[in-house]
Amino acid sequence: MKLSQEQIDEFNSNGFLLIRNFASSELCDEILQKAKYHLENIIEPIESEQEYLRIEDKNNITVRRLRQVYDREEVFKQWMTNKEIRPILKQLLNDTPVLTLAHHNSIMTKMPKDSSRTTWHQDRRYWNYENDNLLSVWLSLDDEYLENGLLEFIPGSHKIKFEKEQFDETISFKDDIPQNKQLIKQAVHFNLHKGDIVLFHCKTLHHANKNNTSKPKISFVYTVKAKETKPIKGSRSEFKEVILD
Repeated sequence: MKLSQEQIDEFNSNGFLLIRNFASSELCDEILQKAKYHLENIIEPIESEQEYLRIEDKNNITVRRLRQVYDREEVFKQWMTNKEIRPILKQLLNDTPVLTLAHHNSIMTKMPKDSSRTTWHQDRRYWNYENDNLLSVWLSLDDEYLENGLLEFIPGSHKIKFEKEQFDETISFKDDIPQNKQLIKQAVHFNLHKGDIVLFHCKTLHHANKNNTSKPKISFVYTVKAKETKPIKGSRSEFKEVILD
Protein backbone atom coordinates (compact mmCIF):
# COMPACT_ATOMS: atom_id res chain seq x y z
CA MET A 1 0.00 0.00 0.00
CA LYS A 2 1.14 3.51 -0.81
CA LEU A 3 -0.31 6.90 0.02
CA SER A 4 -1.74 9.22 -2.59
CA GLN A 5 -0.18 12.66 -3.02
CA GLU A 6 -3.32 14.08 -1.43
CA GLN A 7 -2.73 11.99 1.70
CA ILE A 8 0.93 13.01 1.86
CA ASP A 9 -0.07 16.66 1.54
CA GLU A 10 -2.68 16.19 4.28
CA PHE A 11 -0.07 14.78 6.66
CA ASN A 12 2.43 17.50 5.85
CA SER A 13 -0.21 20.21 6.33
CA ASN A 14 -2.02 18.92 9.43
CA GLY A 15 0.70 16.89 11.11
CA PHE A 16 -1.48 13.77 11.27
CA LEU A 17 -3.21 11.30 8.96
CA LEU A 18 -6.00 8.81 9.62
CA ILE A 19 -6.10 5.51 7.71
CA ARG A 20 -9.20 3.39 8.28
CA ASN A 21 -9.23 -0.42 8.58
CA PHE A 22 -5.48 -0.87 8.21
CA ALA A 23 -4.98 -3.74 10.66
CA SER A 24 -7.15 -6.85 10.64
CA SER A 25 -9.68 -7.54 13.37
CA GLU A 26 -7.90 -10.83 14.14
CA LEU A 27 -4.56 -9.09 14.69
CA CYS A 28 -6.15 -6.47 16.94
CA ASP A 29 -7.86 -9.15 19.01
CA GLU A 30 -4.62 -11.11 19.43
CA ILE A 31 -2.70 -7.99 20.49
CA LEU A 32 -5.48 -7.03 22.88
CA GLN A 33 -5.56 -10.48 24.49
CA LYS A 34 -1.80 -10.42 25.13
CA ALA A 35 -1.90 -6.81 26.32
CA LYS A 36 -4.62 -7.58 28.88
CA TYR A 37 -2.50 -10.37 30.34
CA HIS A 38 0.45 -8.02 30.85
CA LEU A 39 -1.83 -5.31 32.26
CA GLU A 40 -3.68 -7.58 34.68
CA ASN A 41 -0.38 -8.94 35.99
CA ILE A 42 1.29 -5.51 36.03
CA ILE A 43 4.32 -6.86 34.21
CA GLU A 44 7.18 -4.35 34.28
CA PRO A 45 8.34 -2.06 32.82
CA ILE A 46 5.27 0.13 33.12
CA GLU A 47 4.27 3.74 33.62
CA SER A 48 1.57 4.16 36.24
CA GLU A 49 -1.05 6.88 36.61
CA GLN A 50 0.57 7.67 39.95
CA GLU A 51 3.95 8.19 38.28
CA TYR A 52 2.41 10.39 35.58
CA LEU A 53 0.63 12.51 38.20
CA ARG A 54 3.73 12.54 40.43
CA ILE A 55 1.89 10.93 43.31
CA GLU A 56 3.73 8.76 45.82
CA ASP A 57 1.44 5.76 46.32
CA LYS A 58 2.96 2.29 46.13
CA ASN A 59 -0.20 0.60 47.41
CA ASN A 60 -2.47 1.65 44.54
CA ILE A 61 -1.05 1.13 41.06
CA THR A 62 -3.05 1.88 37.92
CA VAL A 63 -1.14 1.03 34.75
CA ARG A 64 -1.03 3.90 32.29
CA ARG A 65 1.21 2.21 29.75
CA LEU A 66 3.18 -0.95 29.15
CA ARG A 67 6.69 0.07 28.18
CA GLN A 68 9.17 -1.76 25.93
CA VAL A 69 6.55 -3.95 24.28
CA TYR A 70 8.70 -4.86 21.26
CA ASP A 71 10.39 -7.67 23.21
CA ARG A 72 7.35 -8.78 25.25
CA GLU A 73 5.33 -10.79 22.71
CA GLU A 74 5.96 -11.98 19.17
CA VAL A 75 2.67 -10.48 17.94
CA PHE A 76 3.73 -7.04 19.26
CA LYS A 77 6.98 -7.30 17.30
CA GLN A 78 5.11 -8.47 14.21
CA TRP A 79 2.90 -5.39 14.28
CA MET A 80 5.82 -3.01 14.78
CA THR A 81 7.68 -4.56 11.84
CA ASN A 82 4.62 -4.88 9.60
CA LYS A 83 5.78 -4.86 5.97
CA GLU A 84 2.61 -3.33 4.56
CA ILE A 85 3.11 -0.06 6.44
CA ARG A 86 6.75 0.40 5.47
CA PRO A 87 6.09 2.07 2.07
CA ILE A 88 3.78 4.55 3.83
CA LEU A 89 6.35 5.40 6.49
CA LYS A 90 9.04 5.78 3.84
CA GLN A 91 6.84 8.22 1.91
CA LEU A 92 6.17 10.40 4.96
CA LEU A 93 9.75 10.35 6.25
CA ASN A 94 11.26 10.54 2.76
CA ASP A 95 13.82 8.04 4.02
CA THR A 96 14.14 4.45 5.27
CA PRO A 97 12.04 4.13 8.47
CA VAL A 98 13.73 3.01 11.68
CA LEU A 99 11.98 1.87 14.87
CA THR A 100 13.09 3.96 17.84
CA LEU A 101 12.65 1.52 20.69
CA ALA A 102 13.56 4.16 23.29
CA HIS A 103 10.30 6.02 22.75
CA HIS A 104 6.62 5.14 22.24
CA ASN A 105 7.35 1.44 22.19
CA SER A 106 4.16 1.12 24.22
CA ILE A 107 0.67 -0.12 24.81
CA MET A 108 -1.34 2.79 26.16
CA THR A 109 -4.36 2.56 28.43
CA LYS A 110 -7.18 4.69 29.75
CA MET A 111 -8.62 2.73 32.63
CA PRO A 112 -12.19 3.43 33.79
CA LYS A 113 -12.49 5.81 36.75
CA ASP A 114 -8.77 5.70 37.54
CA SER A 115 -7.39 7.20 34.32
CA SER A 116 -6.24 10.79 34.19
CA ARG A 117 -6.34 13.37 31.47
CA THR A 118 -3.32 13.50 29.16
CA THR A 119 -2.32 17.15 28.87
CA TRP A 120 -1.64 18.92 25.58
CA HIS A 121 1.91 18.13 24.51
CA GLN A 122 4.31 17.35 21.70
CA ASP A 123 5.90 13.89 21.85
CA ARG A 124 9.23 15.46 20.93
CA ARG A 125 9.50 17.10 24.36
CA TYR A 126 11.68 14.41 25.99
CA TRP A 127 13.38 13.08 22.88
CA ASN A 128 16.91 13.93 21.80
CA TYR A 129 17.52 13.84 18.06
CA GLU A 130 19.37 16.01 15.58
CA ASN A 131 16.13 16.91 13.76
CA ASP A 132 12.37 16.38 13.96
CA ASN A 133 11.81 13.78 11.23
CA LEU A 134 9.94 11.34 13.47
CA LEU A 135 6.34 10.16 13.55
CA SER A 136 4.21 7.87 15.67
CA VAL A 137 1.84 5.08 14.59
CA TRP A 138 -1.27 4.77 16.77
CA LEU A 139 -3.33 1.58 16.40
CA SER A 140 -6.87 1.48 17.76
CA LEU A 141 -7.60 -1.99 19.16
CA ASP A 142 -11.28 -1.18 19.73
CA ASP A 143 -13.61 1.82 19.54
CA GLU A 144 -12.12 5.13 20.72
CA TYR A 145 -14.25 8.24 21.23
CA LEU A 146 -14.22 11.35 23.40
CA GLU A 147 -15.92 9.70 26.37
CA ASN A 148 -13.21 7.04 26.75
CA GLY A 149 -10.18 9.21 26.10
CA LEU A 150 -9.86 9.69 22.33
CA LEU A 151 -6.84 11.63 21.03
CA GLU A 152 -7.47 15.17 19.80
CA PHE A 153 -5.03 17.06 17.56
CA ILE A 154 -4.30 20.68 16.68
CA PRO A 155 -3.83 20.85 12.89
CA GLY A 156 -0.61 22.46 11.72
CA SER A 157 0.84 22.73 15.23
CA HIS A 158 3.94 20.77 14.16
CA LYS A 159 5.00 23.77 12.05
CA ILE A 160 4.51 26.48 14.69
CA LYS A 161 7.49 27.96 16.51
CA PHE A 162 6.37 28.22 20.12
CA GLU A 163 7.87 30.26 22.94
CA LYS A 164 9.18 28.57 26.07
CA GLU A 165 6.59 30.45 28.15
CA GLN A 166 3.77 28.57 26.38
CA PHE A 167 4.78 25.35 28.17
CA ASP A 168 4.85 24.46 31.87
CA GLU A 169 7.60 22.79 33.90
CA THR A 170 6.62 19.34 32.55
CA ILE A 171 6.80 20.73 28.99
CA SER A 172 3.02 20.40 28.66
CA PHE A 173 1.30 23.05 26.55
CA LYS A 174 -0.46 25.44 28.91
CA ASP A 175 -4.23 25.52 28.38
CA ASP A 176 -4.93 28.53 30.60
CA ILE A 177 -3.17 31.36 28.77
CA PRO A 178 -4.85 33.41 25.97
CA GLN A 179 -2.53 32.61 23.04
CA ASN A 180 -2.75 28.89 23.75
CA LYS A 181 -6.52 28.92 24.28
CA GLN A 182 -7.01 30.36 20.79
CA LEU A 183 -4.99 27.53 19.28
CA ILE A 184 -6.71 24.83 21.33
CA LYS A 185 -10.06 25.99 19.94
CA GLN A 186 -8.88 24.63 16.58
CA ALA A 187 -8.54 21.07 17.92
CA VAL A 188 -10.12 18.28 15.88
CA HIS A 189 -10.91 14.64 16.51
CA PHE A 190 -12.31 11.62 14.69
CA ASN A 191 -13.72 8.51 16.34
CA LEU A 192 -11.54 5.44 15.84
CA HIS A 193 -12.56 1.83 15.32
CA LYS A 194 -10.72 -1.46 15.60
CA GLY A 195 -7.91 -1.57 13.03
CA ASP A 196 -7.75 2.18 12.34
CA ILE A 197 -4.34 3.84 12.53
CA VAL A 198 -3.33 7.46 13.01
CA LEU A 199 0.11 8.65 11.95
CA PHE A 200 1.22 11.89 13.62
CA HIS A 201 4.32 14.05 13.56
CA CYS A 202 6.47 14.22 16.70
CA LYS A 203 5.70 17.95 17.11
CA THR A 204 1.93 17.78 16.57
CA LEU A 205 0.11 18.96 19.70
CA HIS A 206 -2.34 16.38 21.02
CA HIS A 207 -4.14 15.44 24.21
CA ALA A 208 -6.78 13.05 25.56
CA ASN A 209 -9.32 13.29 28.35
CA LYS A 210 -9.78 10.63 31.03
CA ASN A 211 -11.92 7.55 30.41
CA ASN A 212 -15.43 8.23 31.69
CA THR A 213 -16.84 4.86 30.64
CA SER A 214 -16.88 1.49 32.43
CA LYS A 215 -14.58 -0.26 29.93
CA PRO A 216 -10.77 0.08 29.56
CA LYS A 217 -9.45 1.73 26.40
CA ILE A 218 -6.27 0.06 25.17
CA SER A 219 -4.19 1.24 22.20
CA PHE A 220 -0.79 0.47 20.66
CA VAL A 221 1.70 3.20 19.75
CA TYR A 222 5.22 3.09 18.38
CA THR A 223 7.55 5.67 16.82
CA VAL A 224 9.73 5.61 13.74
CA LYS A 225 12.39 8.03 12.59
CA ALA A 226 14.19 8.65 9.32
CA LYS A 227 17.40 6.66 8.99
CA GLU A 228 19.32 9.93 8.63
CA THR A 229 17.82 11.31 11.86
CA LYS A 230 20.47 10.55 14.46
CA PRO A 231 20.01 10.45 18.24
CA ILE A 232 22.16 12.84 20.26
CA LYS A 233 25.04 10.85 21.69
CA GLY A 234 24.81 10.12 25.41
CA SER A 235 21.06 10.82 25.55
CA ARG A 236 18.37 8.28 26.40
CA SER A 237 17.28 8.40 22.75
CA GLU A 238 20.50 6.55 21.89
CA PHE A 239 18.99 3.11 22.36
CA LYS A 240 18.25 -0.04 20.39
CA GLU A 241 16.89 0.62 16.88
CA VAL A 242 15.42 -1.61 14.18
CA ILE A 243 15.83 -0.64 10.51
CA LEU A 244 12.69 -1.39 8.50
CA ASP A 245 14.25 -2.00 5.04
